[in-house]
Amino acid sequence: MSLSLDSRRLWRASPSAGFNIRDLDFMKYIVTGGAGFIGSHITDALIERGDEIHVLDNFLTGKRERIHPRAIVHEEDIRNFEILKPIFAGAAGVFHTAAQPRMQYSITQPQLTNDINITGTLNVLLAARDSGVKRVVYSASSSAYGARHPMPLTEDMPPEPIIPYAIQKRVGEQYCQMASRFYGLETVCLRYFNVYGPRQTTKKDGPYATVVGIFLEQRKNNESMSVVPDGNQRRDFTHVRDVAAANLLAMESNQVGKGEIINVGTGTNYSVIQVAEMIGGPWEFCDARQGEVKETLANITRARTLLGWQPKISFEEGIGELKRLINLI
Repeated sequence: MSLSLDSRRLWRASPSAGFNIRDLDFMKYIVTGGAGFIGSHITDALIERGDEIHVLDNFLTGKRERIHPRAIVHEEDIRNFEILKPIFAGAAGVFHTAAQPRMQYSITQPQLTNDINITGTLNVLLAARDSGVKRVVYSASSSAYGARHPMPLTEDMPPEPIIPYAIQKRVGEQYCQMASRFYGLETVCLRYFNVYGPRQTTKKDGPYATVVGIFLEQRKNNESMSVVPDGNQRRDFTHVRDVAAANLLAMESNQVGKGEIINVGTGTNYSVIQVAEMIGGPWEFCDARQGEVKETLANITRARTLLGWQPKISFEEGIGELKRLINLI
């Protein structure tokens, strides 16, 4: 079914008109945190297929240069509930990626991160409900598992979050499930595993950047890579474009919508030393960081089954792309 532009506008003005959002040629979507690392890639993917995208970001950590030029930008804060509803009006769905994301930062700033990651998420869900939005796809975190074993980690394992950020993201999942149960808002929770790729954070973005971003920046500056002892920590590194693809599928799948928790990883992991060796160059040990777990590894059966998703970019390919971007190869 292909609807005229006027019909699409009618649906946006009155979502109860009975159209199926998956039948429309393009739709209005909101990406909270759309100036961030993951949010900007989701925005790109949506615009490339022809959708109308509204980016909502307060630019505390987001960067304007990441935003696609065809996105409509709202410089607002998810902690301000009243400003959300008029922005959300007429949207088919919300991709909620806005967060204060650095795990170590949440230990030193638990009140600020709680306000953004929990109160902000509740505001997004309630504004979506009040604005007639059909579905919210929530950016959850594998940190909710804590230090659980055995590997791989499956979604039916009881969560054991250790640090404030992990607790906050777990509460966000529970609020999503609550919104589906009591308010009829469709929600999906994607637990990301160690996302990396173009636009990732580096030390320039603060002291708690991702390990791949830190290593590449250090090599670009001809510095030794800082390996946290003993370098045997293992991580399931997931390329950001694969994560963006999972988000689009989660918004459209007819097998989800009740707050399902779904791992988004690769099912393969690498040690920090292996990452350093793959990038190439000297490295040295540095002090350990609080709250870090020894290993992450995703079971992605549920993502394949419910979303039809699986990763397409190997870690070797992803690292090669990043090295080429900064002229290391």
